[in-house]
Amino acid sequence: MIRVLRFSTFALGLVLAACLQAEGRKNVLFIAVDDLKPSFGCYGDERAITPNIDALASQGTLFSRAYCQQAVCGPSRASIMTGLRPDRTQVWDLKTRMRDRNPDVLTLPQHFRDLGYTTAGYGKIFDTRCVDKKLDEPSWSQPFKLGYQLPYPEGVEGPLMAAFQDPETRRLIEEANAKGVTAYGEVKEYLLEREAWPVVESADVPDEAYVDSAIVEAGKRSLRAFKRTGEPFFLAVGLKKPHLPFIAPTKYWEMYDREDFEIHPYQKRSQNGVKEAYHSSGELTSYNGVPKFDSYSDDASDWMPEEKQLELIHGYYACVSYIDALIGGLLEELDSLGLREDTVIVLWGDHGWHLGDHGLWCKHSNFEQATRVPLIFSAPGLPKGQVAGGPVEFVDVFPTLCDLAGVTIPAAPEGLSLVSMMEDPKGQVKDFAVSQWPNGKNGMGYAVRDERYRYVEWFRAGNTNDRYNKKSVVSRELYDYEKDPMETVNVVDDPEYAAVVRQMKQRMRSLFAN
Repeated sequence: MIRVLRFSTFALGLVLAACLQAEGRKNVLFIAVDDLKPSFGCYGDERAITPNIDALASQGTLFSRAYCQQAVCGPSRASIMTGLRPDRTQVWDLKTRMRDRNPDVLTLPQHFRDLGYTTAGYGKIFDTRCVDKKLDEPSWSQPFKLGYQLPYPEGVEGPLMAAFQDPETRRLIEEANAKGVTAYGEVKEYLLEREAWPVVESADVPDEAYVDSAIVEAGKRSLRAFKRTGEPFFLAVGLKKPHLPFIAPTKYWEMYDREDFEIHPYQKRSQNGVKEAYHSSGELTSYNGVPKFDSYSDDASDWMPEEKQLELIHGYYACVSYIDALIGGLLEELDSLGLREDTVIVLWGDHGWHLGDHGLWCKHSNFEQATRVPLIFSAPGLPKGQVAGGPVEFVDVFPTLCDLAGVTIPAAPEGLSLVSMMEDPKGQVKDFAVSQWPNGKNGMGYAVRDERYRYVEWFRAGNTNDRYNKKSVVSRELYDYEKDPMETVNVVDDPEYAAVVRQMKQRMRSLFAN
């Protein structure tokens, strides 16, 4: 009886798969990369060695003005996975669980699962702190697997603490374990006390020795399984680098000569800048070997020596080239299996990253370097090698993937399909994108970004679920990227920009009205 039931279930799955294929529905390969700014050759970064991502862009549409909803992992990922802005998900931090606030929220993979797709995921897709222990069980047909839960090839020893391969770091971790210190936080403290919690690592090991390779290999195994069964799939593969610490095999460090890098040319606060816009780069300074932030001066670079800045920039680019190679392997597998013509691909990074501009490191702001993200789509039947320059945002990904895959677009997402921009890259679907960043316990800064300007209002309290209250606005910013691409001057009070400010204020109020 059990064997008959299993056969019937399998047969039903094959019938459903055949029906979906007959309807012309496409599979989805959903590639997420942690802390990835648009540091690729295809985005005009001449330093970056990223042949595989560049090749993907040549086979699809690159969105040059794409922005995240909030420049930190949990809220950003909650928005892209639901198509809802942070004020709707109510995930503004790294401790709020999405379904605690919105039990019935519909996620992107959940929608595809409901439509008969098999949904699977590996690595970092949701932030683990913002979902349940099963990484949002309603989203996945198969149990979601984090990087540390995945196997490594025979003969390859996986990293300790899902990160480290450097012999000295491994020795200290094993020493801590031998003393009964095994919990992650306790081992981290053990290393910190010994000035051995490294912000970078260059180990002479194969690509397969780090967790991102294990994640990609799991994705490849799933692709092979989907090829065998013929079932329609939504496969999410989430890479962890270039998130801190900057760790990559030595050969990726050796792709670059550190002398070819330069520190960011503008490391000051913006003229007429507002204190709410800045932070102390605490995520970075928690590592050994990084100076502790003191306070902003006229030249904020004085707290971070140039030598350390260059090491960090070098490490970031080494990580980018490493994940580029891994993504290349994943796409090669897709091609070799003959699945490319039936699969929509999207590549995205959850937010940008400051590499010294404004004296800032990490993300956590409303500035361009924190909010601008890479976003590339490649889909069968659409033009290739295009660059779309209109403003778009992460809430647009949900409806776009539905549109490209040929499935219904649910009513809930707040974004818009970008397919028309893939058909005509000179077109636009919206006039501006919106990002936000919390200022203190109750405050929030909202940024409206169009093709030329960014306008920011920092509120003492409240959010767009409330009525607009101009008395709650504590500071404002306006940057003109045509004249000032590095945001060196806040021109919000400049009479020359009075008309621009009026227009941007109307757009800001429309957020609250909606």
